[in-house]
Amino acid sequence: VQLVESGGGLVQAGGSLRLSCTAAGSGFGDYAIAWFRQAPGKERTAVSCINTNDGDTYYANSVKNRFIISSDNAKTTVYLQMNNLEPEDTAIYYCAADFPAYCGYYSSEYEPRSWDYWGQGTQVTVSS
Repeated sequence: VQLVESGGGLVQAGGSLRLSCTAAGSGFGDYAIAWFRQAPGKERTAVSCINTNDGDTYYANSVKNRFIISSDNAKTTVYLQMNNLEPEDTAIYYCAADFPAYCGYYSSEYEPRSWDYWGQGTQVTVSS
């Protein structure tokens, strides 16, 4: 599985961005795709996840009601719509894939080392 992210950029606080994660290779629908982010000097943490088989989702508390994850299986692409952005959302955003198609309910289930496939990352910067 090869993953390519796009859509990052610079935005003012309160603005919106949409990130895309396009997957190449077989098996879309058999794995979960998650978005992680990593700010300078901080650990990489999961932001959201979608089960590409049944559409089940997970959101970190910090982004609930602001971010929306979705999947277009025909395009093998997962989107992360980010609304009402805050300076604290500034980070490099990575998408990751893992078999099987399952999104955990708790943040403790998103250990980055357990995700097998990663994109190169895209920078999101939110100015105040």
